[in-house]
Amino acid sequence: MFLGTHHPRLDDKGRLFLPAKYREELAEGLVITKGQERCLYVFPVEEFQRITEALRTAPVTAKAVRDYSRVFFASASDEVADKQGRVTIPQALRVYAGLRRDCTVIGANTRLEVWDVQAWDTYLADQEQAFADLSEEVLPGIL
Repeated sequence: MFLGTHHPRLDDKGRLFLPAKYREELAEGLVITKGQERCLYVFPVEEFQRITEALRTAPVTAKAVRDYSRVFFASASDEVADKQGRVTIPQALRVYAGLRRDCTVIGANTRLEVWDVQAWDTYLADQEQAFADLSEEVLPGIL
């Protein structure tokens, strides 16, 4: 499970230091792809394989499945962190997410998300009230 908020920087070669607490879990490899709201999703290989299987069994006759699968897989890049825990983020994905130097990496349960720091701050500020309002809808009777 991925939790927390981290603030790594991209180096001049487009590499990002993975949060130290997750390096072991991601040591076998990871997949980076486009996420919603202009962030990047970072999945451990095993989790990406689980999603791949779910999409494999989804009906290809459904246009939404085809559209989502095309973008999701076409933008995906399998990577392995180097010995210092850095992973290269492909240029096209850096552009998509607006990543320059300062990034925010958040734990989002089964994945990490990589955001431009300003984009994350804006998103979080916009979502604070919705977070409070949606707790009963998302987690009825739990919180």
